[in-house]
Amino acid sequence: MLTTLVMTIIGADRPGLVQRVAAQVADHGGNWLESRMCHLGGQFAGILRIEVPAAKAAALVQALRDLEAAGLHTLLHTESGAVVAPAAGRSATLELVGQDRPGILRAVAAVLATHGLNVEDLASERVSAPMGGGTLFQARIRVAVPAGASLAAVRADLEKIAAELMVDLQLNPTAAS
Repeated sequence: MLTTLVMTIIGADRPGLVQRVAAQVADHGGNWLESRMCHLGGQFAGILRIEVPAAKAAALVQALRDLEAAGLHTLLHTESGAVVAPAAGRSATLELVGQDRPGILRAVAAVLATHGLNVEDLASERVSAPMGGGTLFQARIRVAVPAGASLAAVRADLEKIAAELMVDLQLNPTAAS
């Protein structure tokens, strides 16, 4: 039987952090399933999901917690058994860009939540605006759209707030893979 671990890791960025985690996973017979990792504000931050034989899970969890001494903080969630399949429905991608200001994601997330859309992946950044100075906020958000939800209604509600937020928004269904 396999145990699934989902974890977050964070520590001062330096070479070898991923290697330390990957070595512990491999040394305990684990399989690295998926991850998202990046450099943010001088820190290395990541989330990952692995499977490990149930008999070795406790030892792996302890080994990962022991990385605290090396400055790598981990938060682990353990699940035994199969991963729950995603709900039926479709997905869509929302892209937005506009002058940076507080509250953009709050307003957009409120519209998505109102329509029952689940954020599955969100990447955002602030960048210098070309030919005008200032700072732009850009985001790309992949959402799960439940059966019965109307993308046209979501798009209409997003367009209502776009002028107030001073952002350009595009919501498009994601092509099936």
